[in-house]
Amino acid sequence: MAGRPDTAGGEPRGRNSEWRVGSGLLLADDERRPAGFPDGVIGTHVLLVANRRRGGSVDWSPPGGVVDPGETLLDALTREVIEETGLQVDGWSGPCYRVRVEFPDRAMTLVAEVHRALSWHGEMALSDPDGIVEDARFVAFNDVRSLVASAPQWVREPLGDWLLTGGQDEVPPVYGFVAQKHGQPAFSKEWLVERVDLPPSG
Repeated sequence: MAGRPDTAGGEPRGRNSEWRVGSGLLLADDERRPAGFPDGVIGTHVLLVANRRRGGSVDWSPPGGVVDPGETLLDALTREVIEETGLQVDGWSGPCYRVRVEFPDRAMTLVAEVHRALSWHGEMALSDPDGIVEDARFVAFNDVRSLVASAPQWVREPLGDWLLTGGQDEVPPVYGFVAQKHGQPAFSKEWLVERVDLPPSG
């Protein structure tokens, strides 16, 4: 989710009070192997990208980004995946889950919708115009938790739940968070994040 608000500063694109973000889950296994996927790799892997943040920190997340004016969420998500990974998604299913993060100190809300890719083609290549994504790789489910440990709570917790359940929820869950300013410069300490209950979406 490379296009999430950068907590080191700045305002949402267009100074809107709400960020709409699409994020994509691309899976690879023995039957579905993108170009460049290592031979002999066993088990299902999920595509993650490394995001270089202001201040030099790096966190990993599924690819995705902000919905621009005039775009649908899925059009934006398809575009972001191409820019960040070089892979062209042919179709999406979902949403698998949704995330809503309130930033009261900035009068800002992040609303993310996460979809699963049904199929894709192409070869891995990074050409992120924002200059944020600096790596992309398919990661074994068992290794995801350690790799996303530095990602925001609103990224790592829903993703971890989805990997555990396999996305079997009949109704896509909605994850709610409130992030308050902490006063420390480092991202990991800048927000005090509280999980809040939200009703499931229909």
